[in-house]
Amino acid sequence: MKNVYILVFNGMADWEPAIALCEIRRRGKLPVVSVGFSKEPITTMGGLKVTPDITLSKMNFEQALLVILPGGEMWQKKNPDFSEYFNKIESLERLLINFHKKGVPIAAICGATITMARAGLLKGIKHTSNAPDFLDKFVPDYGNKSDYVADFAVRDGNIITASGGGSVEFARRIIELLGIYPDNQIEEWYQMFKFGIGSFRKLPLLPNGNDASSVLGDKKDVDNS
Repeated sequence: MKNVYILVFNGMADWEPAIALCEIRRRGKLPVVSVGFSKEPITTMGGLKVTPDITLSKMNFEQALLVILPGGEMWQKKNPDFSEYFNKIESLERLLINFHKKGVPIAAICGATITMARAGLLKGIKHTSNAPDFLDKFVPDYGNKSDYVADFAVRDGNIITASGGGSVEFARRIIELLGIYPDNQIEEWYQMFKFGIGSFRKLPLLPNGNDASSVLGDKKDVDNS
């Protein structure tokens, strides 16, 4: 079974990928592997202590179902509290470029969209972030405002981007990408988690009792509805 990789680092915005991770594991029955720049334990923005399962060098695109990049001040390369990471981000960006070329989906939220822009992975791709000026500020050669979509989360092919305020929408796009819920149940899920409307009913198992990885399709549509 393929893995969902999530990058963990000191100061990561732990709430941003939280809903997506719970659905990936609870409903999707997919393995989640935490990835660090080193094996040293990290402390999230919310104070949670996490010891990475593996380091970047151990990531394998053949075993990757999805790569999730949470937000955090690290991405801006400004706060000296996170200077230990500044030189390591470039190696991460090279890895992301390679994974993208191999067809591995990447989901980035909030500040992590900065590194997607730095790596050139947003060129010709519909995307969002905290604001187009936010990307301009931290990526001088961004120059891609024509593809910017003012929405909480956007999916274009195998790339998902979201603003810091779009954790529910971020989870929704990931759910859609991985086929965690049937298409006709996703809006019901969204209304419940976003607005508390209705009562999200328990769903049957996926076809033939398979996990979500078995129904992951090659969806190339742009979806920011």
